[in-house]
Amino acid sequence: MVMEGGGMRGLYTAGVIDVLMENDIYADSAVGVSAGAVFGCNYKSEQIGRVRRYNKKYCKDKRLASIRNWITTGDIYSKEFGYNELPWKLDIFDRGTYKDNPMKFTVVCTDINTGKPVYHQCPNGDVEDIEWMRASASIPVVSRPVKLGGKQLLDGGVSDPIPVEWMLKQGYEKNIVVLTRDINYRKTANPRMMMFLKAVLHKYPALLEDLEKRHIHYNETLEKLGSLEKAGRVHIIRPSQPVKAAMIERDADNLERIYQMGRSDMEKDLEQLRAYLH
Repeated sequence: MVMEGGGMRGLYTAGVIDVLMENDIYADSAVGVSAGAVFGCNYKSEQIGRVRRYNKKYCKDKRLASIRNWITTGDIYSKEFGYNELPWKLDIFDRGTYKDNPMKFTVVCTDINTGKPVYHQCPNGDVEDIEWMRASASIPVVSRPVKLGGKQLLDGGVSDPIPVEWMLKQGYEKNIVVLTRDINYRKTANPRMMMFLKAVLHKYPALLEDLEKRHIHYNETLEKLGSLEKAGRVHIIRPSQPVKAAMIERDADNLERIYQMGRSDMEKDLEQLRAYLH
């Protein structure tokens, strides 16, 4: 299973994986990017409803995400609250089940010095694994680079937003791809944003090159997915209508809508998915 990122659009993925778990459909291997990593890990820990629960409960809590966090720490999403207090004290992440589940779970990060994707397997669900997941979801400019494995890392979506090619290279015959954009979406260039990014990230030319070509790479991947789907190499689950969410989404009702769309789309697709898998 391949899980795209997309910030709080990841509640769509949460709805999808909850329905899969309720129907006892588990992958042998899963790879998550950004929100697909930090939310998708609950697929391996088998925690139905957890992503929905804690995001709705804490979406208005400025300890989780705020401009103040960014100004004071360099991270718009708090490392201390979001990746320490929340999973280990407030809504406990089941690392025992995560570790015992034979599913392989891999996250994608971007090495900001080379611009290359880094694929890291997270087998234990411990503090170090959670830090790799945080790195995968650390958005450039509003997050500090995360130092792991001798590298400086940020959002995996910059270098490999939909890592289907990587998963195919692992040799799996049946591949589920969960997207967070509808079928008509295509990414477009944003020259004004690039001017800003070049000013802020000028020390990282390889990262800037990724960002400048990101829309091209993303759209090429979508075209490749279309061909793979026709050939029966992948089964795609994507939003039935456009999904909109702010970087810091304070509206719990909107999070619920996104989650329910994921559930509804997956429930409608269950029989087709079962047929594909068998």
